[in-house]
Order: sequence, then C-alpha cells, then structure tokens
Amino acid sequence: MPSFDISRSRFRLADQHVIVLSELAAGDEVPDELASAQKELQDCGLVDEEGKLSAALLPMMKTILAPGVVISLEAAGRQGKLHHGMLIGADHVVAHQSWPGVSEAEYGCVEPKTLVWKLAEMVNLQQSPAGRDAAVSVVETTIGTVEAGLSVLEREGPVRSAADEREVIRQGLETGGGLAEPALSLVAELISELRSSWRLTSAWKAHPEDRGGAQTRSFAVWDCGPLGYWLRELPSEPVPEERITPASAFRLVRVDAKTIWARIADLLPDQDELRHAAARWPDQG
Repeated sequence: MPSFDISRSRFRLADQHVIVLSELAAGDEVPDELASAQKELQDCGLVDEEGKLSAALLPMMKTILAPGVVISLEAAGRQGKLHHGMLIGADHVVAHQSWPGVSEAEYGCVEPKTLVWKLAEMVNLQQSPAGRDAAVSVVETTIGTVEAGLSVLEREGPVRSAADEREVIRQGLETGGGLAEPALSLVAELISELRSSWRLTSAWKAHPEDRGGAQTRSFAVWDCGPLGYWLRELPSEPVPEERITPASAFRLVRVDAKTIWARIADLLPDQDELRHAAARWPDQG
C-alpha cells in the first residue's frame, strides 16, 4: 500500500503507483488494469476522487515527468537485486530507494548540493579505512569463472560456516578455470565477503540540439566488506548485456573510498550540461 510522511515529503510507492501518478499528472487516462492502484492512492489521500494530485506530490511529479539527468543504481547481493536512483530536474531532485522483499520504494526530494552525499549513502560508502589487506590488488579472469563462484551463493542448502562456504566457492571457481594462487583464494574470499555488487549509471542529453541518444557515464564496484572496495574495470561500463559471454574478460582492481567518491562525483555533468539537459530532455521525441 502507498503511504507518505508529510513532515519530510517522503512517499512509499510501487511502480504501478508511479505510473498512475504520471498518467494523472500528464492529464491522461489511467488504464483499467491500474484501477486498483489508483484506488489505493485515493484511499491514502494522495489523489482525490477527480484524479487531482495532492499538492505535496507536485515537485516530485514535475521532476519525474521531465528529468534532465537520470541516475540509476543497480545493486545485487544475497537478498536479491535492488534498483535505486535519482532524477535531476530543472527545479528539483528526486531520489528513490528500494527495500528487499517490498514492492514499494521510497521517493523524496533531495537538496541539490547534497547529490554526491546522497549517492554515496545509497551505495553505503564508508570513509573509514578498510579492514585487512588483500594478497593482490588486481584480479584478472573471465566472466564464466566468476559466475561459477557466484552461483554458489544462489544455491539453496544447509547453513554453512564461513570456512565451508569459501571452500565451496573455491571449488566452483576451479571448475571455471583461469585462476591460480594466490588469486584463486582471494576471489573465493571476495565472493564470500561480498556485501553487494553495484553499478551506477548517469544519462543526459549531451547537446541541446541532439534529439537522438543520450550521454552516459557508468562504473561498477564490488563492496567486499573487510576486504574493501574493488572497481570492476572489465567488462567496462556501460556495456550491453548481450555482448557479455562466459569468455569475456573480467578484472577487479582494489580502490579506496576516496576513489569511489571521486567516481561518483564524475558521474554528474557540469553546470552547462545540466542546464541544457534540464531544458531539453523532454524534447527527445
């Protein structure tokens, strides 16, 4: 069910609720299959009987309908995949964050000056020094080998100790081939300690006259807890999923939190690009 916190302008909405609000805000008819979602919005007071949106929703919906910059965060971990993000408009910035096992995501406006801080919070970036050092700082293998190790985490089975889990992961990696010591043991540890693997992507219109594609920037990271952060250099982002095969090269490089902070800041276009994006994105046709 949708809900809201008027004191902080926060809204919990599922995808179907956002679609209904977008249709109503644009002055369009809501499809019949979304009638129940519209009724839920009415029941919680975000939409009236005539389809008029609550005034509290207007800044957010204005941004959702006409974003200048779209930032997407795809995160995967032991609790499954989550999608977070941020929409930068001409006057407002809207962030949305999902929760494991729940259909609704939290939407709310963000102070523009805190964009990098908010994105760092979304990826749980910790500025404190990481725990123990790894034996090597660069790992190179193939997608197939890494997936053979990661598949262990997806299997149902009895609860394992950390040592048993690392051994099973190691065996999976060995079936994939392409890894020798000390990298083999390290990757087994990285996968065992993996809190999440995530990818941040930003997209906006590069030029006011450009009615075609968008400019994009992206990078991907493994957050391995006590083993620190690992930037995934290969496959390089952005890359279409259909171009990834088991034989594709895979490379992780150990980085510190300061490096990731800089990469997050670099995702954002400069002020001129932002102005053009905010003004022109809706005209993409």
